Amino acid sequence: MEKVRKIVVHLSKETKNAAPQCARFVQSITGHFVGSEDQVNVSCSLENNRFVLCDRLCDGAVPLKRASFCPIKYLSHSEAVSLPPDTLSRGVDVAVAVLLQSADQKLLLTRRASSLRIFPNVWVPPGGHVELDEKLLDAGLRELQEETGLKLRPDELSSQLLGLWESVYPPMLSRGPPQRHHVVTYILLKSSQSHLQLQACLHPDPAEVSACVWVDAGLVKVVVSAVDGEKDSVRMPADLPQTISVTEVSPHAELSETSLPISLFCNRAPDHGEDIERVSTGTKFALELWLKTLGPHAEMD
Repeated sequence: MEKVRKIVVHLSKETKNAAPQCARFVQSITGHFVGSEDQVNVSCSLENNRFVLCDRLCDGAVPLKRASFCPIKYLSHSEAVSLPPDTLSRGVDVAVAVLLQSADQKLLLTRRASSLRIFPNVWVPPGGHVELDEKLLDAGLRELQEETGLKLRPDELSSQLLGLWESVYPPMLSRGPPQRHHVVTYILLKSSQSHLQLQACLHPDPAEVSACVWVDAGLVKVVVSAVDGEKDSVRMPADLPQTISVTEVSPHAELSETSLPISLFCNRAPDHGEDIERVSTGTKFALELWLKTLGPHAEMD
């Protein structure tokens, strides 16, 4: 048996009794289950260093979604076979992202360092790849500590699997052929500490994080209304502040407070040219799922 080098996605269908098959790099994970649709409910499990997705629904089923402009969805056969062999052999990687909710119902987002090759300067929850023999929650807590310095124990938190996002970089074919293909697992962690208590323990790694911000439901509702791939204008509530306080992280890990315009967090993914500072498309999906956990009152305008 070939030695497992990393955790990748395997796919299974309830209608077939065959063993789960390793997903190919150019294979749409969402499309495997629903064809041209962009969202489906699936069951997932991490077993024997394989991340298995199945359309067999159970109590633990979660939404799996891709962007309407997902490159893998539109990749032609000729474009697929022309990708470099080392890219084609990658499979579909597995990542975990942590939505850390404070006791006063704020969420921590981090801005990826400008030196990172994938999605630089984009706002996301802390996260990264799942390592061999790790559980999803353990991977999330490890990445949270590595990126932000926050060391939290499983018994200090409640956790909930929110959903899965099919992530491709670059995010649109108009910006170049696919280089990375992931399924990102979003986990909600609820802390008993306030955001100020957690903020006091932040020690971000400048190689990974260039800024941190705590967002509330009011801002999140505006952010998710700026749907990537659409052109309609974003309606800013009159009572929403024009700026938000963020913690900047210097290359020497020094922290300083500054303000950024709220409108920056409503930027959409550009379809040409260089990327811009924005909240990632997958993060917007996760934020929508988070709003639903807060109940009808939080989702109301």
